[in-house]
Amino acid sequence: MPHRPLARALAALVTLLTAILGAVAVPAAAQAAAPLHYVALGDSYSSGVGAGPYDWSGCLRSQKSYAPLWAAANNVDSFRFPACGGAVTADVINNQVSSLSSTTTLVTITIGGNDAGFADVITSCRLGSTSECTNAVNEAKAFATGTLPGRLDRTYAAIRERAPNARLIVLGYPRLFETNYCGLLAMSTYKRTILNEAADTLAAVTSARAAAAGATFADTRPTFAGHGVCAATPWIRDISGLIEAYHPNAAGYRDGYLPALNAVTR
Repeated sequence: MPHRPLARALAALVTLLTAILGAVAVPAAAQAAAPLHYVALGDSYSSGVGAGPYDWSGCLRSQKSYAPLWAAANNVDSFRFPACGGAVTADVINNQVSSLSSTTTLVTITIGGNDAGFADVITSCRLGSTSECTNAVNEAKAFATGTLPGRLDRTYAAIRERAPNARLIVLGYPRLFETNYCGLLAMSTYKRTILNEAADTLAAVTSARAAAAGATFADTRPTFAGHGVCAATPWIRDISGLIEAYHPNAAGYRDGYLPALNAVTR
């Protein structure tokens, strides 16, 4: 009998600890069970141009792009993939944000490169003179700093309006080139250097506008470093395909884009 008070005290302590641990465990379990509804918007760098094979939508969507790879690895409750090769900001607003809803919990996007004339700049530098390349790059950089910010702001606002409960992650573009010597038929080191500088300008603008919109910016330049065109193991295609040229290959999406996305979602 003399030990009953002690037994009652121990029992009360066990009850208290159980209640405390239960209170801690319930939110954790609830968080783990939260549904994940993912929508991948954007241009060819999201649709997976360069990775192949492609669906029959006309948007050159590949299951080897970072978006379906991430969705498969994270057992999402739903995944929608309206990203489309060639898309500009207006295409996202007019044709892609309709895939979003109040139940969407995660949105990723690459956008802005086509607005800034990506294809024309690359063509001018690949086929034109040094001065033509320089002029094209300077025009693209001026557009990126002067006009593109407003377009990005409108795009991110449209996403927020359609998916107010979603986390928005904006992925950037990699530098496309290594600047080492890589043969007589390659672009000059100078051209490759100024094209990389243009990529840096675009990254700075995109990062700033993403931050202003409360989004997370995932910089892909570090993950692609050492794997641009002219690298020993390139993750960017050169002129091996008319449409696929200067886009990531399957390794680029898997080992460049996917780790950059993982870094901001884990």
